[in-house]
Amino acid sequence: MSNKKTTEITEDNRILDEMLEMAQALQGHDLISKQDMAKMKLICEAPPQYSSENVMSIRVEKAKVSQSVFASFLNVSVSAVQKWESPSSGKHPSGAAAKLLQLIEKRGLEAIVA
Repeated sequence: MSNKKTTEITEDNRILDEMLEMAQALQGHDLISKQDMAKMKLICEAPPQYSSENVMSIRVEKAKVSQSVFASFLNVSVSAVQKWESPSSGKHPSGAAAKLLQLIEKRGLEAIVA
């Protein structure tokens, strides 16, 4: 990974950590509800690294859509989804796509459609 990408990831993590810390402080003063705090934790939580089996399972069992429809929801190419689902490609979703996968995995496709 390049130094620029590493710096961007570190900066993103720092910002998310600070957002979560601020939200926890606000909740301590009863200024954020438990539901909103749960949402904030989900937003700030780093997405896991998804294996090809995980991606396919989320698409087939949770979302129940084709690769092209799944790609459309994630705003990526069909080729990207195909690579993620191919164990030999070595490619994994990252960034916004990984975060959307995390939401779909936890709450279903409705979490990003509604």
